[in-house]
This record gives sequence, C-alpha cells and structure tokens, in this order.
Amino acid sequence: MMIASLFRSSTTLAAVAISALALIGCSKPVNETGSAADSDSQAKSAVKPAKTLAITQIVEHPSLDDMRRGIIDELADNGYIEGQNLTVNFQSAQGNTATAGQIAKQFAGDNPDAIVAISTPSAQSMVTATKTVPIVYTAVSDPMGAKLLTADGKPFQDNLTGLSSQLPLPPQLDLLQKIAPNLTTVGYVYSPGEANSVSLRDRLKAELPARGLQLLDIPANRPTDIGMATRSLQGRAQIIYTSMDNNVASAFEAMTQAANELKLPIVASDEFSVTRGATAALGVNDYAFGRTTGKMVYRILSGEPVNQVKPEVMNELTLFVSPSHAKAQGVTLSDDLLKDAVNVDEKAQPTK
Repeated sequence: MMIASLFRSSTTLAAVAISALALIGCSKPVNETGSAADSDSQAKSAVKPAKTLAITQIVEHPSLDDMRRGIIDELADNGYIEGQNLTVNFQSAQGNTATAGQIAKQFAGDNPDAIVAISTPSAQSMVTATKTVPIVYTAVSDPMGAKLLTADGKPFQDNLTGLSSQLPLPPQLDLLQKIAPNLTTVGYVYSPGEANSVSLRDRLKAELPARGLQLLDIPANRPTDIGMATRSLQGRAQIIYTSMDNNVASAFEAMTQAANELKLPIVASDEFSVTRGATAALGVNDYAFGRTTGKMVYRILSGEPVNQVKPEVMNELTLFVSPSHAKAQGVTLSDDLLKDAVNVDEKAQPTK
C-alpha cells in the first residue's frame, strides 16, 4: 500500500511539472524589459520586408527633430523598426541650402525606398534631384509657393506627395491683437532665402492693413543675424511674429534674449518655440505632425504608388502659452486667453 501511495504521489508531481512546462511554452515571450508590446512590434517587423528610408532636413532644431521622431515612431508601431527591418539614413544640411542640394543628389543616387524631406528648402532640393524615388515632404507651410504643388493642389512630379500646414492667418492676427491690444506694427524677422518665410511676409503685408496694422519686416540671412535683426525692432514694433522659419528656429534663443531686453512679446506657431522663450504660439503639434507624415511614408513602404498617396494639409490648431515668458517680455496674458490654452510652464515635457 505504501509503495502504491508513493507511486501515485510521484505520478501527480510529474503531471504538475509537465503542465507547468506546457504553460511556460504557451505563454507570450517577453523581452528583457518585460514589454509584451515590444515583442509584438518585433513580431510585426519579422513579416515586413527590409526597407531603406532617407530623411533630410535643412537644420536641426527641436521642432523639426520632434517631427522626425514622430515619423520613426509611427513606422515602428506599424512594423518598420529602425535597426531591424528599416535602415534610416538621416542627414541635416545645417542651415546651408548648397549642402541641402548635395544631400539631395546623394540620396537620389542611393535610390532608397522612400525619401522624407523635412522643411521647404530640403523638399525643393529633393524634387530637383530625382523624379523617380518617392519623396514625402513635411514641415512645408506653402507647397504651392514652393513649387511643390500646382494651383489645383496636385504635385508637380509623380514621385511627390506630402503634408503641409499653411496656418490660417486671421486666428494668428487675432492672437497678436489680444496679447498687444495697442498694436500698430508687427515685427517680422525672416529668412529671404526660405520660400515659406517670404510667402508669409507677403500674406502679412496683404492682410494687416485691413486691421489698421502695418508690417515691419527685417531680413536675416543667417542664424547669426537673428539677434541683431530682432534688436532693430526696438521702438518700432509692439510685437514679434514668427512661423516655421528655420533660421529663426535654429537661433531662437538669440531672438528671445533680444525680445526680453526690449520687452517685445514673441508669438510663434509651434509649442517648442514657447518652451524655448516665446510668449505664445497658435499652431500644430510637431510630434503629431510627424506621426501623420509617418502614416503616408508607411503606405509607400508597403507598396502603394506614391501618386496614389494624396498630399494632405494638417491645420488642427492648439494654443500654447507661457505666462513666465510673457512677463519677461513685458505683457500679462488675460484669464480669457489662458483658459483655452496649454500652459507650458505647468508641463514637465512638451505635448506628445
């Protein structure tokens, strides 16, 4: 009887052990960090063919960098993971249009599966360099003015599509007048070599007079000119407006330092400009802009012809404010303005 009892006990223990091993074998594998989501992404990438993506931008600054990060994250979430089945070649022109042209020629010769051109100058260089490799432009505020799209909104080339954000001007001007109720002159420091900046200057000149306002436009050819150009507004303007100018963005701290000295509030069109020193901005979220661009890139990497991926416009606006920067620039933001805004002073990290 004792032997039989021991046999039954041994048999039971063996069955339990076998069941445990079976459960372990059937469970979902988890990586070293314990993330099942990462395992899912790796599983997705395993069934995707390897692709190459070239990305170029005119200069590196937080706004454009966050767009690029959004693109990479969107592709990763859809199974194209950098370092696994996606090879990414990123190059910055460091603010030099001649360098942008050289990068464009190199990318055209490399013949990747797709090219992303972040900013107007980079997009213009790329369309000159190739008419066969798929190009997706982004961070372009006026694709028609940049000769990327025709007047009816169609790409000039069959290998081109992209995402633009030509922000409606009336809400921007409303914001300027709310921040500076006694406004008569808007200061605008811009890059004469950037088509998007010149286009905005022309739009401002056309629309400001209807509000009894005038524009004081100051050209700045290089990032090193931004501080001096801003200081030239002293006593001549009551507010500074800037939007998607890459020279300004790359030297934004120089502009904010000058604006703080002159007590001139800066109004921009992206959140990062507010975190870096502007009083306010009414614009799109850069990271979300990148994610939307990434969806277009994904369609092309998945085999959809680029001429079937229609150009898009993203104009969902968010108001970002910084009461502390406003104070440094000589203004106080009203409660009415603050109630509908994202207060970057209260946030540890930019909106994602």
